[in-house]
Amino acid sequence: MPQAMPLNWLELYMMFTLVFLLIMVKMYFFHQKLPLNFKKKMNNKKNNWKW
Repeated sequence: MPQAMPLNWLELYMMFTLVFLLIMVKMYFFHQKLPLNFKKKMNNKKNNWKW
């Protein structure tokens, strides 16, 4: 079976975990930087559901 990528599985796994951690950290800091007005609007939208 020809190897498409020159990386071995350990390097591939480390790369995927690194990308996942970077995405998680970015989302966390973006959520912390949100202004209070936006959070209040989101809460109001959640409370106004009419099923």
